[in-house]
Amino acid sequence: MPQRKACTPAHHLPRACMHALSCPGEVTATFSIVAVDPQAGECGAAVASKYPAVGRVVPYVRAGVGAFCTQHHAEPAWGEKALDLLALGKLPEEVLGILLRDDPKPGKRQLGIIDMKGRAANRNCWDADPSGVWWGSMAGRNYACQGNTLAGREVITEMARAFEETNGPLAGRLIASLVAADRVGGDHRGRLGAGIRIAKVGVPGYSLELQVDKSNDAVNDLARLYKKAN
Repeated sequence: MPQRKACTPAHHLPRACMHALSCPGEVTATFSIVAVDPQAGECGAAVASKYPAVGRVVPYVRAGVGAFCTQHHAEPAWGEKALDLLALGKLPEEVLGILLRDDPKPGKRQLGIIDMKGRAANRNCWDADPSGVWWGSMAGRNYACQGNTLAGREVITEMARAFEETNGPLAGRLIASLVAADRVGGDHRGRLGAGIRIAKVGVPGYSLELQVDKSNDAVNDLARLYKKAN
């Protein structure tokens, strides 16, 4: 699959998007899913949030390695480090332990990680910001989903259900998960940003990357971008 992107150059992003990119610690709320298709040699991550440009700072994927998401008080510097540790053969739970071991605010982190064998691990924030309302996570065969500042637990359960019950390529299953979560409330404060990244063995970089940096209906706009790209 050729690399496809629907992205906005950084210097053309709205001011709010640039702020989110330059102050990643403020990207504090989102729902996301990491997943793999071992047979297809694909790994991916998808995310949506009230924050613009969220798809550029939360999800990280690497062909033949796996996927990782860092959210609530996101730490983008952990993205490549987490994938490096997976590539060295560390188990997902070991990777999270290493990242959090000397972290000054572990209670503010929410993390999801998966390797190409489908082994997944979640870490929930236990000291969420007041807007948190509800946060949690689920993991199953070849996926893990997590979220905070959610409308309720059904956001997570619908993400999981949609991924498990949707057939087809990994990217389509991830989009279906975001749409299902959004339909039951998603981030209770709004839906400005969404993004998806897919990596495939044998394809340099991302085999698919789509971003919605600022929108009043980010998840559905992302779904429309995906449909147009396919």
